[in-house]
Amino acid sequence: MSRPFLFWRSFTFMLLGTLPVPSVVWAQASSNDNTSLETVTVIGEATARGDIPVPVFAGGQVAAGARVGTWGQRNAADVPFNVIGFTAELIDNQQAETLADVLINDASVQSGYGYGNYAEKFQIRGFELDGEDIAYGGLYGVLPRQVVATNIAERVELFKGANAFANGVSPSGSGVGGAINIEPKRAADAPLNRLTTGVTDSGYVQSGIELGRRFGDEHQFGVRASIERGRGEVAIDDEERRATSAVVGLDYRGERGRASLDIGHQAHTVNGGRPVVRVGAGLMNIPDAPSAGSNYAPEWVNTELKTNFAMLRGEYEVANSWTAYAALGGSDTRESGMYATPVVNAADGSATIGQMEVPYRAESIGGQAGLRGAFDTGAVSHQLDLGYSSVYRTTRSAYEMASPGLPTNIYQPTDVSLRDPVFAGGDMNNPNLRSRTRNNGVSLSDTLGFLDDRLLLTLGARYQEVDVSNYDYDGNFDTNFSDTRLSPVYGVVVKPTDSLSLYANHIEALQPGDTAPTTAVNAGQSIGLVEAEQNEIGAKLDLGNLGGSLSLFEIEQPNAFIDPETSVYGYYGEQRNRGVELSVYGEPLDGLRLLSSAMWIDPELTRTDDGTNQGNDSVGVPGYRLVLGSEWDIPQAPGWTLSGRAVRNGSQYLDAANQLEVGAWTRWDLGVRYAMPLNTNTLTLRANIENLTDENYWASATGGYLTQGEPRTVKLSASLDF
Repeated sequence: MSRPFLFWRSFTFMLLGTLPVPSVVWAQASSNDNTSLETVTVIGEATARGDIPVPVFAGGQVAAGARVGTWGQRNAADVPFNVIGFTAELIDNQQAETLADVLINDASVQSGYGYGNYAEKFQIRGFELDGEDIAYGGLYGVLPRQVVATNIAERVELFKGANAFANGVSPSGSGVGGAINIEPKRAADAPLNRLTTGVTDSGYVQSGIELGRRFGDEHQFGVRASIERGRGEVAIDDEERRATSAVVGLDYRGERGRASLDIGHQAHTVNGGRPVVRVGAGLMNIPDAPSAGSNYAPEWVNTELKTNFAMLRGEYEVANSWTAYAALGGSDTRESGMYATPVVNAADGSATIGQMEVPYRAESIGGQAGLRGAFDTGAVSHQLDLGYSSVYRTTRSAYEMASPGLPTNIYQPTDVSLRDPVFAGGDMNNPNLRSRTRNNGVSLSDTLGFLDDRLLLTLGARYQEVDVSNYDYDGNFDTNFSDTRLSPVYGVVVKPTDSLSLYANHIEALQPGDTAPTTAVNAGQSIGLVEAEQNEIGAKLDLGNLGGSLSLFEIEQPNAFIDPETSVYGYYGEQRNRGVELSVYGEPLDGLRLLSSAMWIDPELTRTDDGTNQGNDSVGVPGYRLVLGSEWDIPQAPGWTLSGRAVRNGSQYLDAANQLEVGAWTRWDLGVRYAMPLNTNTLTLRANIENLTDENYWASATGGYLTQGEPRTVKLSASLDF
């Protein structure tokens, strides 16, 4: 028997013995942003469907549920996966500007910069997720690839774990340890008029406007618009940023059908941006992080990012309990940048720094279609989903590079001059085609409910096609990779009580395979899709005003190297991440809100080339991460709220040999806000201090390079609802 089958049989039999008689199902009802949520009793099923968001949990900071691929929006208690959504209320109160600012609230996520640019790169359960693999309304290929502004988000949703069945293969193939989805904003029944302005202690000024209206006899037509602009210096020395983000969402909600159209534009400019740091081969220790506000980038470093995007969605109830759905979206990205990354070669911070200019273009189209249905066969209920999803992306790029690197020092940077390039590839004014990616998949699943849906058994599979063609800088065809896989999913949810759900799953992740290097006998050949397997068990608690989850997981991902006997490049190695996750959220007492989480992980290299580094930790994965967050409405001062957050990150390694250790760090954040009534309007004043102690630390070693933590930043804002 296979390991997954034995795993499932043992776990299912264990849980069946805990089942009580059926009783009432509890659900949360959403309310206004500044009021507590009340618990309501719902007789029957309370599962969210399709594009209707899961209700906000008590306290307003999170939703206990999220979009699960083609399944649509689902309550966390009803799915055998670990999912959570962060709300627009949390985003506003924490003055979070990008996705990294939001996801710092979850211990399972570590963020850093991409190599050579300022893209936000994430790590979930110890595996990387690239910025171009963020979904919008469940659709890949729509959002900007480097930085995503939060004013477009009603929810930032996190799916923890392997997700090939749920989401399909992402555009760049990352996301073995989890997925991120942004839910678009929609107009509420009450009109919305909001003006916001803010400033930081370094002089970065930001302003925005949000409008929302519904029209029609039954408010069936909606319009939601958000525009935000910012400009000025940030807390890092000599770094200046400009940002514009605008999105308009139109929607229709009828008796049987719903439709929406989202159109957006985002532009970011970074001048003098602080880069990541690489460590030279001869260095035996990680250098101390420089002063938190220092900048080791030359003054000519810059990048410009522009993306236009749109998404059209619709669903229609073709019969009772049967809904057909479809979505189509795409994006057009234009980037250009002059980049420089220091390579440290000595403990005193001595380094060399290069110079590279890169234009980049990308066009993407994503689509979904399918049918969801619910029916009964005797005493067994069924939730059936047949779905298709696809993404098509082309990229174009070129480069010019100066060499060799010039001397500098990360502690005392020198004035490095801009030089003429000596190496080049492609047309800088009109970059040639570099890649074409086509990912298509069909999924079929059935969730069977027993004992009045106290026991939910999910069985499903996705047939996935991946086709990747690569081209050289002159636009000539280079290599092609094409493969197919059938990815199964098995999941079970058991509800022993109204407030407790126990779950388990076996699910896989898929990535396009590596290309064999020139030193292998199969040089230039793709070695097939990478299949990572996950087994997970856990529990979810919903007490109405307090919720949380506990999960234990194992993810095994193959690694490739050249076999020393055959000289064939293939998947002979393995990385195994085993971990424990814990989260607590809600409003256990009136005026006291909690949002805390923890993760402990063992990221072991279980099979390596000739046993070298066997048993070592994987690169860039901290052994633990803790996030403790809370808010308190001061009883003696109505309208005033204090907030605080502590983030503790364990040590991690920069190299597979585990000789270069990046130390643990702690960051403290504080906040205060005041909601002031002005006749029928509300003025909300907010102040947040991030990195209160101005700690100097390397935030992550994700990707095998160092990203430094942000310096102390004071943010002030005023928001008027009228």
